Amino acid sequence: MEMIIDFPGGARVDAHFGPYTVHTDQPPQGGGEGSAPTPFAVFLSSIGTCAGIYALGFCRQRGLNTDGLRIIQRIRSNPMTGMVQKVDLEIELPADFPEKYRAAIINAVELCAVKKHMEQPPQFDVTTKQAQPA
Repeated sequence: MEMIIDFPGGARVDAHFGPYTVHTDQPPQGGGEGSAPTPFAVFLSSIGTCAGIYALGFCRQRGLNTDGLRIIQRIRSNPMTGMVQKVDLEIELPADFPEKYRAAIINAVELCAVKKHMEQPPQFDVTTKQAQPA
């Protein structure tokens, strides 16, 4: 997959891939306008939304009610480094969710591709290339 990252002005940085654009910005105290989430917030949201698609798929495959289904994600950071130390995902189940599926929905959420990539992170290769004059 290829993404094009560009800089539309201010502290905004956008990612374009296929027909989609993900907009990011910095808060005013970081030199931006706060017009979009920060890149790091988008990254963190990918954890919960990935977990969510697995929870939703689990319920849909079994014909289970999803009214009230949601995931609450809590990020715990190391106070010394500011780095994420722990991610808690709490699955709120509908009132009529069958007890027999409680462990299974956790197992389904554990399959989240974002979570798996964080557990075995990819290598990064950062290079430069000179732009051609217009």
